[in-house]
Amino acid sequence: MRTVLDIHLAREADLPAVAALATVARDDSPAGAQLGAQELDRLLEHLSVLIAAGGHVLVAEQDGRVVGVVLGRVVAAYLFAERASLYLDMLFVSPQARRHGVGHALLRAAADLAAEHDCHDIYSAPVPGNRGVQRFLARLGFAPAAGHRVASVAALQRRLAEAPVRDGGHGRRFAPRGGIEDLIARRRRARSVMESGPIDMRSVGGGAPSRRHHPAKAG
Repeated sequence: MRTVLDIHLAREADLPAVAALATVARDDSPAGAQLGAQELDRLLEHLSVLIAAGGHVLVAEQDGRVVGVVLGRVVAAYLFAERASLYLDMLFVSPQARRHGVGHALLRAAADLAAEHDCHDIYSAPVPGNRGVQRFLARLGFAPAAGHRVASVAALQRRLAEAPVRDGGHGRRFAPRGGIEDLIARRRRARSVMESGPIDMRSVGGGAPSRRHHPAKAG
């Protein structure tokens, strides 16, 4: 007897199974860490936030078991796009249910959802390195649109703090804030030295000041 595949918007009772499938997707991917949260409770929280914010969770259910999922959100028209688009954050079919039309059924439901919201395009962001999903999408006409690059906030701030700042008008280089403050302190020390009499100017470079003694004048 052929099993029936049911595609529908996730209900509250489906979310634990969707979260569990997301953990399988993370482990199945060569770059799984990019999928974010690893604990089921955190994944459930993210799914709840996605739905509350107007996102869509489509599930494929077979024999009472969730075997596939699509996470999507409608992105309204903005500066660089005249029409709304459907953005798929995740498309995944459990390994046991592959090659049985589940992925096609999910994308068919996603396309219908996009049409209902007057979306012009559907974007999908498969995890880098997952060639199976890449090939699946390519066979259905998905073409490269843009390349994403990612950096952690802490790493970016650290690199920016270390990098010199250029003055676009004159091409001059300025040190980071810490370097500027150090330069000001050195100049103040130098000015103080010049006002107090001749000394060894190596003190400006960080060495200990060494005053030169003048021969005593005859009375």
